[in-house]
Amino acid sequence: MDKKVITRMPPSPTGLFHVGSVRTALYNYLYAKQNNGKFILRIEDTDKERSQKEFENNIVESFRWLNMPYKEFYRQSERTEIYKKYLKELIDKKLAYVSTEEPKEKGERGTVIRFNNPNKKIKFTDLVLGEIEFDTTDLKDFVIAKDFDTPLYHLAVVVDDIEMKVSHVIRGQDHISNTPRQILILEALGGQRPQYAHIPLILSPDKSKLSKRHGAMSALEYKEMGYLPEALLNFLALIGWNPGTDKEIFTLDELLKEFSLEKIQKSGGVFNVKKLNWINKEHMKMLSKKEIEKNILENLPEDYRNPKVIPVIIERISKWSDVGEIVRAGELDCFFKAPEIVKEKLAYKNTPLNKISYNLELAIKVLSDLEENNFTAENIKNALMLIADNLENRGMLLHPVRYALSGRDNSPDPFIIASILGKNETISRLQKVV
Repeated sequence: MDKKVITRMPPSPTGLFHVGSVRTALYNYLYAKQNNGKFILRIEDTDKERSQKEFENNIVESFRWLNMPYKEFYRQSERTEIYKKYLKELIDKKLAYVSTEEPKEKGERGTVIRFNNPNKKIKFTDLVLGEIEFDTTDLKDFVIAKDFDTPLYHLAVVVDDIEMKVSHVIRGQDHISNTPRQILILEALGGQRPQYAHIPLILSPDKSKLSKRHGAMSALEYKEMGYLPEALLNFLALIGWNPGTDKEIFTLDELLKEFSLEKIQKSGGVFNVKKLNWINKEHMKMLSKKEIEKNILENLPEDYRNPKVIPVIIERISKWSDVGEIVRAGELDCFFKAPEIVKEKLAYKNTPLNKISYNLELAIKVLSDLEENNFTAENIKNALMLIADNLENRGMLLHPVRYALSGRDNSPDPFIIASILGKNETISRLQKVV
């Protein structure tokens, strides 16, 4: 195409900006940016009763957090005079008319403005779905405005797309049924038809419509849960689009290079939280040491903010909010206070307790020989494995050491725990259980 690529994202401020809309916005943003085009954010707030400022703020803040800047910003509520001009044009040309009707409910207006349907077949080539044909006869003369000051969705959308010279309408497949009405209005106004690309819906694991239980939350709720914006975008990009390779981790810049409308699939993709967590963890690995430390420390209670525990935490989380869950589960307690020990739990399988005590005495001896400044996880491991490798089973030493230091059957490995506790505290805890 020789005309400039212009895409738009037209959310309605009647609810929070959820992940389905984020993916639609992402595809529009990527396509415009990779074609040196323009990406527009248009707030469709003609529904005065349901539109709320807090939802508009949520939309704008979501775009800021996701780092998807738009070139232009509009509110339909501020464009009433423009819609009025086009309405008058349609009525003057007898392509629309004021219809006096029996109000459906008490208190409703008795007149509306209806589009004069030419009752014809409409064909268009969808960039995702291919050839689509509609017979518009069934649509009858549909309503396009309540009055001159209150345009309805179909009219406002078409007028905006004409005025903003939108070249590509990229939206969910649930909008296909809107397309014939909008093409009829577009032709009546002499506008140039944009190219349509109806993208597949995001589905729950059971292939039903995505629900809150399966991840249909707003973008900023994912922010609150500690997901990285680039990871959320990476994850959403892959629901319905395939790069054609095994690569699954993409930065936004890499998506800009790889994305294409041709590789969008026709059928819906499943929202898989496990995959989102994996992708988020991979993006966390790309962060600088300083950034990781800052985020983990911010999510720790004040009395747990010891940088030494960061390597233990980063291995066990896939998003920042997991830090709080680890704390609540007591998984970090052993680093800040000596655990309560039940002696019987020191035993490994059927090993007698006197044998366990003997092994722990050997451990104390080899660890005592290490200098404080050499008390690293690697050196501790080397020292303890000299003993463990000579036993029937390594667990006869490593299990009681782990339990004596942490008070837990499941915990980070004993070498890491000991290195964080330091030489004196490690030996003190081992001595208490011998």
